[in-house]
Amino acid sequence: MTKLSVNVNKIATLRNSRGGNVPNVLNVAEDIERFGADGITVHPRPDERHIRYQDTRDLVKKVTTEFNVEGNPNPKFIALVLETKPTQVTLVPDAVDALTSNAGWNTIAHVDFLTDIISKFKAAGIRTSIFVDASVDMIEGAKATGTDRIELYTESYAAGYDENKENAIAPFIKAAIRANELGIGINAGHDLNLENIQYFKDNIPGLLEVSIGHALICESLYLGLENVVNMYLNKLK
Repeated sequence: MTKLSVNVNKIATLRNSRGGNVPNVLNVAEDIERFGADGITVHPRPDERHIRYQDTRDLVKKVTTEFNVEGNPNPKFIALVLETKPTQVTLVPDAVDALTSNAGWNTIAHVDFLTDIISKFKAAGIRTSIFVDASVDMIEGAKATGTDRIELYTESYAAGYDENKENAIAPFIKAAIRANELGIGINAGHDLNLENIQYFKDNIPGLLEVSIGHALICESLYLGLENVVNMYLNKLK
């Protein structure tokens, strides 16, 4: 079964919009685990517009499943990860002012930088993952960094799913096959939803984990959070 890690950034966005602590991010994360999710993901950004750095410190004490912390490895982020020691760190090359993640790493151009950062995290016992586009070249570049896993950036798959799902998934299948050949674990995320997740899971060999936040929370507005978490789990079996 592919593991489901739920990104709780949108819960923090709702909380921050009114100040105070409603909804309570820690309580929601605990509930999501109780509903059956395999992990919790956060993506703190420098402006802390949704998940705050303190949320990460608080959540690592509460999460009993896998805890995945995503972000651009600037000095503040690196220090946070080494302090909290989550199960996994996912390196994402998002700009400071990025609305959301919109590209994977060029693992060839940044191989030295990524290798250095990854070695620090792995020395601390933290599993590492690199956010990459569905490109065989980028997968091979990721291998050179020593990363444990890659996270396939799935926006193009989601965008092309309705028009031609076979074409949309084709580059991801090639990338996954190459990752399997190289012994790199495969995660995936971005714009995956209840409509397109099962086809992706069924066609990507060795898919270990998906990280889903925006779509899952939006779907939960209509269907309920516990129900939606279990709908995803059923599709990932």
